[in-house]
Amino acid sequence: MTIKLPTMYRLTKLPNGLRVATATLPHMAGVSLGLWVGTGSRYEPAALNGACHFIEHLLFKGTARRSAREISEAVEGLGGYLNAFTSEEHTCFHARVQRDHFRPVLDVLLDMFHGSRFAPADVAKEREVIREEIAMYRDQPAQRVQEVLNALTWPGQPLGRSITGTARSLARLGRAELLAVLARNYRAANTVLAVAGPLSHEAVVRAVRPVARRFTPGPAPECAPAVARQTAPRVRLVAQDTEQAQLALGIRTCSRHDDRRFALRLLNALLGENMSSRLFQRIREDLGLAYNIYSGLSFYADVGDLVISAGLDAEQLPRVVRLIRRELRRLAETTVSAAELRRARDYAIGQMDLSLESTENQMNLLGEQLLGYGRIVPPAVTRRRLAAVTAAEVRRVAADFFQPDRFNLAVVCAGRPSYGIATGLAAILGR
Repeated sequence: MTIKLPTMYRLTKLPNGLRVATATLPHMAGVSLGLWVGTGSRYEPAALNGACHFIEHLLFKGTARRSAREISEAVEGLGGYLNAFTSEEHTCFHARVQRDHFRPVLDVLLDMFHGSRFAPADVAKEREVIREEIAMYRDQPAQRVQEVLNALTWPGQPLGRSITGTARSLARLGRAELLAVLARNYRAANTVLAVAGPLSHEAVVRAVRPVARRFTPGPAPECAPAVARQTAPRVRLVAQDTEQAQLALGIRTCSRHDDRRFALRLLNALLGENMSSRLFQRIREDLGLAYNIYSGLSFYADVGDLVISAGLDAEQLPRVVRLIRRELRRLAETTVSAAELRRARDYAIGQMDLSLESTENQMNLLGEQLLGYGRIVPPAVTRRRLAAVTAAEVRRVAADFFQPDRFNLAVVCAGRPSYGIATGLAAILGR
C-alpha cells in the first residue's frame, strides 16, 4: 500500500508491516538512508540494560558475507559514510553515499541487519569495547551529569538508566540473551527504511521489495509507561576530580503528542537555546558566571523534559541556580513581548528549515516521525503550528511546567558532596 502525501514525501507499507519512506530531493548529489527500529533502552528490563546498544555494536562485527573490515570498506571505499546510534526509543543504522552507489550500500545495511553472526568471540570483545565507552563517558563530567540527572528524574525506570548499560549489566549479556532481544524487538512492524536524496520513491521500493520478506513479521514491542512520583525538588551532588562544576537542571514536561510542545519549543528558544536567549545573556554575557549555559528539549512517547546545563565555578552554584530559578519564574508570571516572541519563532522555524537542506536530516525526519507519530508530518504543518503560538500560550506552558515538584538538579563537582549545599539548592528551587 502506497500512501501519497501532498509534498515530496512518500510512504509505502509492505504486506509484512515494513514501511519504506522517501524524501525525493532531485537537486542533491548524495543519498542518506537509514534503517530505523522502534526499540531502545526504554524497552529493556533492568537485567538486560544496555542490550539494544550492545546489539547496535555487534551488527558491525561481521556477517556470513562480510567481515567487520569489509563492511566498513564496502561503504567507505565508495566515498560513503556508515554509522549507527541507539536512543531511549529508537535504534538507527544509517549511511550516506553518492546516488549511483545507493543499491550496494543498501545491500550492506540489509546484510548487517539480517546476517550478523553474533560470534561468541565478537560478543566477548565488544563487551570490553563498551566497557571502555562507559569509562570514557564517566571521565567526562558534562556527560556524567546528564546520566546522574536521568537517574534522579526517572528513578528505578528504564528512562533513568544508561543507554550503554553498566559493567554489571554487560556481564550478564551473552550471545543467547542478545539474540533473544533481537528476535523480540527487531520486527517489520516497528522498522522503517528512510531514504532522502535524488531517487524516486518507486526506485527505492523496487530495491527493497525483493528482500522485504527477511524482516520478521509480528507485533511491535511495547515499553512500560514512565511514572512520576515527586512532590518537591530533588538534588543530587556527585564528587569527581574536575576543575569546573557541571550543573544539569531537568524539568519534567510533556510527551511528543501533547499540543503544548509547540509553545514549549518557543519557550526553550527564549530561555536558553541560543546566544540571544535569556539565560545566556544574563548568566554569561551580563555576569560572566559561565562559559556555556544552554537548554534543550527531549520528547518521548508519554513524557518529556527540558534540561538546563552549565559549567561553572562550584562556589557560584547557589547564585547561578537562584538566577535560573528567577528566569523560570519570570517566564511563568510575565507575558513575553511581541518582539521577543517573534525572534524566538523566527529562530525555531529558521533552524528547522536550514536543517532540512541536509539529506541526513531529511532522512532523520522520516524515521523519527514514522516511529514517533505513525505518520509523516510535513514541515509546512509544523511551521503553521509554531506561527500560531501566542505569548499567552508560552506563559501558560511555563506556568504548567516550571513548578517545584517537576525540578531535578544534578551536579558533578570536585570535593565531598555536602548535604547542606544540596539542601540549600533544593530550597532555592522550591521557592
